[in-house]
Amino acid sequence: MRRFNRLCSCRRWPFVILVLFNLCVPVKGSCQNADTPVFKNPFPVKSFILPAVTIAYGFVALKTDALQDIDENTQEEIWSDHPHRLLHIDNYLQFGPAAAVYALNLLGIKGEHDFLDRSALYLMSNIFLNITVSSLKKITHQERPDGSDYLSFPSGHTAEAFASAEFLRLEYSHVSAWYGVGGYLMAAVTGYLRMYNNKHYLSDLVAGAGIGIASTDLSYWLYPRIKRLFLRHSTHNTVILPFYENKGAGLALLYHLP
Repeated sequence: MRRFNRLCSCRRWPFVILVLFNLCVPVKGSCQNADTPVFKNPFPVKSFILPAVTIAYGFVALKTDALQDIDENTQEEIWSDHPHRLLHIDNYLQFGPAAAVYALNLLGIKGEHDFLDRSALYLMSNIFLNITVSSLKKITHQERPDGSDYLSFPSGHTAEAFASAEFLRLEYSHVSAWYGVGGYLMAAVTGYLRMYNNKHYLSDLVAGAGIGIASTDLSYWLYPRIKRLFLRHSTHNTVILPFYENKGAGLALLYHLP
């Protein structure tokens, strides 16, 4: 169990959402069209600085008493001092920003990529985050606040929510910045609900948010290279990508009907 001292205290739960939102919204994106030449766009280091900081914070919190105290005191304020019924909307809200991408397209508001490319991008992002999250959960072996298992760090729901929010932002930042703001608000609420349901500590959420954002940014940088590598001499209606989720691996086929 994590230490339960009152070296630091967090007395207002809205602080949690503000922390997640301010720490994890990138200033610049790495959105690039799938037709961009492979070697003209170097690795977007700046896009990964903020996610790297949030992930590092989570790892440091695993071994730092002061940061663990913040985790414990925040959880006490949200759960121990104010017992409440659990909410399960976070199981669905984590996919909200990604669903908005497809909904907006159905409404005639065109995103940065067509259906095939954005689906491949979202799939790649989920491959990256699922491999990363599931591996770290096993390696770190951190107990959840409710004691249900040892899969607390990092938060998979939060990683998915912020990956989806970054997906929405990159697809529609050219239309309006408010789409990205809305997506990140949904992601922040998802993260807060994980603590509200006594499933995660604050540091679990911060690290998960960074993993989610980095996973999407990495897919946007890597996808054009993969597309050119495998589709150079074939039609652009089909993409085959490796898939990994919940201990299962395979190949995912995306086919775009003309």
